[in-house]
Amino acid sequence: MANEDLTERKPPQPADYVPERLLDSEEAAAIIQIHPKTLQRFAREGQIHGVHIGKLWRFRLSAIEQWIDRQTGT
Repeated sequence: MANEDLTERKPPQPADYVPERLLDSEEAAAIIQIHPKTLQRFAREGQIHGVHIGKLWRFRLSAIEQWIDRQTGT
């Protein structure tokens, strides 16, 4: 009960909602043509948004695209 107060509730999603697929470090790094370890370092430093699940990093394609946009100034 107390945990419910501490967590932010999200509104229900429409029935046809499909969440964005998460990319692993290798897939995401291949998009921007850098080494996966470099991408993981960027995530640790907060330069790119990633989700750390256990020992693994996961990235949304939209986060990769946003990072590219910031780097290219578009």
